[in-house]
Amino acid sequence: MPVVLICGGSGLIGQRLTTMLIEKGHEVIIVTRSPQKARNTTGNPSYALWDTEKEAIDTGAISRADYIINLAGAGIADKRWTAKRKKEITGSRVQSGRTIVKALQQYDNRVKAVINSSAIGWYGEDNPAKTGKKFTEEDPPAPGFLGDTCKAWEDSIAPAKAPGKRLVILRTGIVLSNKGGALSEFAKPVKFGIAAILGSGKQVVSWIHIDDLCRIFLYAIENESLHGVYNAVAPVPADNKSITIAIAKKIKGSFFITAHVPSFILKLMLGELSAEVLKSTTVSSSKLRATGFQFIYPSIEAAIQQLG
Repeated sequence: MPVVLICGGSGLIGQRLTTMLIEKGHEVIIVTRSPQKARNTTGNPSYALWDTEKEAIDTGAISRADYIINLAGAGIADKRWTAKRKKEITGSRVQSGRTIVKALQQYDNRVKAVINSSAIGWYGEDNPAKTGKKFTEEDPPAPGFLGDTCKAWEDSIAPAKAPGKRLVILRTGIVLSNKGGALSEFAKPVKFGIAAILGSGKQVVSWIHIDDLCRIFLYAIENESLHGVYNAVAPVPADNKSITIAIAKKIKGSFFITAHVPSFILKLMLGELSAEVLKSTTVSSSKLRATGFQFIYPSIEAAIQQLG
């Protein structure tokens, strides 16, 4: 069976992706920083050790892998953006890319393709002068922390594109899952009967259901024609208010009230990160859909109905 090496496989996306890969008949090796986990070299999934600070990875795992999926990186929204945290966010992504590239260049391997995660933080905020125009893969990175991080992230893995190897980069939107992440944060106040709309609520969120995202990773493995950058977002973006109301209706029916959380409160709570919560980013998935990929959950209503 094909062997897929997942870097960053213990997170929200990695766990779901591992299950789906195994269901499709793949053998999965999860790369970990934990020596204790790495001792588990049997079963499916199995584990292998790496140390991105030293750019070192288990050579046996590399030699067995047919495909590499890289999801590694410190959580963007897990903590307040201090200078130390920003360095960790960028460094963890760049170091993982460099570690993979170094291993592919130094050790004999049979890897056919590398599928690397990136983010729509590449694009920045919608330009009012481009009303109706969505960001596409051809747009340049936005100035600022997330744009710079995504650029460095993608540059670090770029040398993996070598003769006989495909490189696919997926710029992922806000991932919705009932196991954690953004959806859980949206749902917290709703449990108390409050649909908390952030700022004006008009800011557009380019999102994706976790199962559709994992299906895109599988699609990238199975389709040799895929190479380069693709936006991994649902076809129909939604504004913050629409997402919040859809979640509230699913959880509480009609038994909730709406309340706006003012921008200045978010800035006090989140600091620099608040700008990402309040900005509007409308991203196109047309390039991916043109290859034949079909979304199971194209609308926010369909996604919330399944996840709620």
